[in-house]
Amino acid sequence: MKSGRSGAVSAGRHPLAIFNNPTFRGVFFQLVFVAGLGWIVWDLIQNTAHNLQRANIAAGYGFLERTAGFGIIQTMVSYSEASSYGRAVLVGLLNTLLVAGLGVVLATILGLIVGIARLSSNWLVAQIATAYVEIIRNIPLLLQLFFWYFAVLRSVPGMREKWTLFGVFHLNIGGLHAPRPVFGDGAIWILLAFPIALGIAVFVSHRGKQRFERTGRRPPLGWIYAGLFVLLPIAAFFLAGRPIALDMPQFSETGPLLKRGFKAGSGITVIPEFFGLLLALSIYTAAYIAEVVRGGIEAVNHGQTEAAYSIGLKRGQTLRLVVIPQALRVIIPPLSNQYLNLTKNSSLAVAVAYPDLVSVGGTVLNQTGQAVEMVSIWMLFYLGMSILTSLVMNYWNKRVALVER
Repeated sequence: MKSGRSGAVSAGRHPLAIFNNPTFRGVFFQLVFVAGLGWIVWDLIQNTAHNLQRANIAAGYGFLERTAGFGIIQTMVSYSEASSYGRAVLVGLLNTLLVAGLGVVLATILGLIVGIARLSSNWLVAQIATAYVEIIRNIPLLLQLFFWYFAVLRSVPGMREKWTLFGVFHLNIGGLHAPRPVFGDGAIWILLAFPIALGIAVFVSHRGKQRFERTGRRPPLGWIYAGLFVLLPIAAFFLAGRPIALDMPQFSETGPLLKRGFKAGSGITVIPEFFGLLLALSIYTAAYIAEVVRGGIEAVNHGQTEAAYSIGLKRGQTLRLVVIPQALRVIIPPLSNQYLNLTKNSSLAVAVAYPDLVSVGGTVLNQTGQAVEMVSIWMLFYLGMSILTSLVMNYWNKRVALVER
């Protein structure tokens, strides 16, 4: 008895005995980790500030108001060499959004077609789709970008010649030349026709769903949507007095050699750098999306297909009304990753001098030396795009999720 009480007293007095408490150990080591991480971050900040001071570079984003002094070959907003660095960064940001947005749309359409084609009962179609996926997926994206830009788009006619398609579109080494729409008074009504058509489509879809639940008959929503989004803008175009005209690209084949070619300012020109990057991103990502689509379709129980056939649905109706809606629950999560990859891969535009955010930002960085600020802008942009894409896709995923009653 004596020895036991003596032992408890000696253990309570030991200075390291408190480490036997798991709660204390957990809190202690977390505090040590936070303190260590904070010390590293503070040391990095101190070193960065010291190096900037030695290089005589002022920290902060005030440099964005200074004159850029360099040109950009593609701009979606007004820009000149007298514009500010901030304006140049905005131009690069919009160019990135343009190529990434169009790339997502094209890759989704192509990937859906190829993914369904891989499951086709037609042997030739299935083999062609398989060859596309295996070839494209196993070649690095950068090499494909070089192929489209240097081997394909750089082998077209020179600036004094052209290839013509349907007498409307023209292609030469300067890019794709197409008619440019010129908006006059009343064009706003045509633009307003699209949100109006969208509102009517949502209303029709809601009523169509109620009718289907009540009667079991599904209205021809596809034809209704097509009519709304095509006929309504056309009707607005004529009612507003045809306020949109086309500025055709003008090509001179005669006269002095230096004056031959497309007249500057006529029509609209899609530069080959944009075209090559868009082709490479879309075709490369579509190969992965095709596999995602194929996996999603194969995840649907074959009994669902047989049940659809047994009630008289045709092959196309079965795919559109039964298989694809169920496959979306499997397709959407990995599809989100492909959209994120496409957006981030657009930074390879630097390889072909397409003026995206990274390319323009690199020029700004070289001229100003504001490395920390420019890298932070790049990181914030791509992080914001990733979060926004994830939020939209997660919302869509919840919309198609199976609801148990």
